[in-house]
Amino acid sequence: MPIENINSDLCNGCKICVDGCPMDVIRFDEEANKAYVKYAEDCVACYNCELNCPTEAIYVSPQRGRPVTPAWI
Repeated sequence: MPIENINSDLCNGCKICVDGCPMDVIRFDEEANKAYVKYAEDCVACYNCELNCPTEAIYVSPQRGRPVTPAWI
């Protein structure tokens, strides 16, 4: 499970991580106005969420879970 944590105290609800996740791992809770990990087992550790989070609320483990599937397959 490469994506380990989204710190809800730091999450500002910008949805950048939700929109940037190519594997649809992260979802958004409209009531709490926070992102959360829905399908952690599908994370390929592309680091889009962690690198683009403006509040550094996301931690992705350096270990890859699944190999990244190329777009041309």
